[in-house]
Amino acid sequence: MTRTARIEADPGGRVHFSGAGRSLIEEDEIELRSVGVDIGSSTSHLLFSTIVLERMDTRYVVADRRVDHESRILLTPYAGENTIDADALGAFIAAEYDAAGMRPEDVDTGALILTGVAARRSNARAIGELFAAEAGKFVAVSAGDGLETLMAAHGSGAAALSRDTAPVLNVDIGGGTTKIALCDGGEAVARTALDAGARLIAFDADGIITRLEPFGRHYLDAAGLALAEGDRLTPQDREHVAALMADRIMAAMAGQADEAVLRLPPLKGAEAARRVVVSGGVSVYLDGGAGVADDLGADLARALDSRLAVAGLERIPARQGIRATVVGASQYTVQVSGSTIFLDPDDALPLRNMAVIAPALALGDTIDADAVAAAVTGALDRMDLASGAAPVAVALPWTGSASYARLAALARGLVHGLKPVLAAGHPLVLVVEGDIGGLLGMQCRAEEDVPGAIVSIDGIALSEFDFIDIGAVIRQTGAAPVVVKSLLFPTE
Repeated sequence: MTRTARIEADPGGRVHFSGAGRSLIEEDEIELRSVGVDIGSSTSHLLFSTIVLERMDTRYVVADRRVDHESRILLTPYAGENTIDADALGAFIAAEYDAAGMRPEDVDTGALILTGVAARRSNARAIGELFAAEAGKFVAVSAGDGLETLMAAHGSGAAALSRDTAPVLNVDIGGGTTKIALCDGGEAVARTALDAGARLIAFDADGIITRLEPFGRHYLDAAGLALAEGDRLTPQDREHVAALMADRIMAAMAGQADEAVLRLPPLKGAEAARRVVVSGGVSVYLDGGAGVADDLGADLARALDSRLAVAGLERIPARQGIRATVVGASQYTVQVSGSTIFLDPDDALPLRNMAVIAPALALGDTIDADAVAAAVTGALDRMDLASGAAPVAVALPWTGSASYARLAALARGLVHGLKPVLAAGHPLVLVVEGDIGGLLGMQCRAEEDVPGAIVSIDGIALSEFDFIDIGAVIRQTGAAPVVVKSLLFPTE
C-alpha cells in the first residue's frame, strides 16, 4: 500500500500531503483537491475546494475546507425537449476548470450530483461520460425528490442551524420544484416536495412565453389564463401566477398542500418551526439579489417573502442559496482486519461507489427484528434507494454481547428490510462499527435467505452521505482496503 506522496512545507513548518498516489493510512494530514458538480433541470454549476483531513486513529476527519473557485451559474442547455446538450455542458465544465486553474487530473476526489431531468437514464449516461476519466475518484449521485430535499437542508445551513436551537424549515425553490425539509437537532426529520418553481414558465424580454412546462400550464389554468408558448405573459399575469405558487408553497409548509402538485407525502410536525431558511435559485432574489430576468424567480421571491411575514415566520438568510449543494467529497483509506471479514463467495469483491444507509437502530439487550427492518426501510427511502436499483452498504453500530439471540434478530431484520435490494441481485453489504462483522455475516448466510453474495466487515464508522469502495482482499494480510468518500456540504 506504500506509494509516493508529494510533500509540501509551508513557512510555518506544517507538512502537507497532496497528490492522488499516496498511502493515506500512514499520513497524519492530507490535503485533497475536490470538486462538487451540480447539474439540474434548470441550472448547473461547479464548486472547487481544498479539503484538509487530519488523522484520528484509523479514521480521518475534515479539519478545514476552503472554496477555491465558484463557477458561473449556467442555465442547463437542452438539445431537445428533455435531452440535455452534453456538448454544451461539457464546454461549460471545461471552461470552469480553466477558470479555476485546474485540470481534471489535478482533482483528487469529487461529487457529481444529478437532479430532475439530468438524472434520467439517457442524460445521466451522457453526463457521466464527461467525467469518465475521473470515474474512480467521483461519487455520482442521481438524486430524486427526497434525497435532493435532504441535501438542500444540509447545504443551506438549515440542518446545522437547528442543531442547537429550535426547529427550522428549509424551503429550497428551484426551477421546477420546491423542496421543504423540517430540521431539528441537526437532522432533516421530515420532508415534502411539490411542483412549484421559477422556470415552469420562461419568457423573453417582451414577455413572450418561450418555454412552458406541464405544471406551468397547471398554474396558468389555475389563474384563469388561456396562454401558450408564443403568447405574452404580462407583469400582472406573472404576479398572479407567482402568488398562486407561493400559496401552494405556504400550504405545503403547513402540511396542507394541494395533492395535485405534491411530489412527496405531506409534511408532518412543522407547526413548531417558526424560522425559515430559503435556498435554491429563487433565494438569490431575496434581500435585493439579482438573477435572470426571463422567468418567475423575482415574482415568486416577492410573493413568498410577503406571505412569510404575514404568517409571522422569521426568514433567516441561507448560508448557501443557489449553491446549497455539496462542495465535493473527502476521501480516505482504512484497513480492515482480515480476521473479522465474512466474504461469500470469495470473488464478491471489489465493490465500488456504494451508497451508505445509516438506519437509526436501538440495539439494546433485546433486539426487535421488526424494528430493525422498519429502520432499514426508512433509511432506504430517505436516500431514494427503496427501489432496489442500486447496491447499498448498511452502517451498523454495535455494543454489548454477541449472543445468538441478538445476532439472529439483527440479521433477520436486516435481510427483511433490504428485500428490494437483495431481490434485485445486489449483494448484502454490512459495515459494522463493532467487532462482529464475521459473526453477523455467518449468521446471515446460515439462517437467512440471502440469494446473492454477502460482504460483512467491521471496524469502520460510517454515516449518511458516505460512499464506499471495498477492494479485493490482500492475501498476504487477509485485509481488505476500504475507501470512504464522504459528501461535504459548504455549511457543515
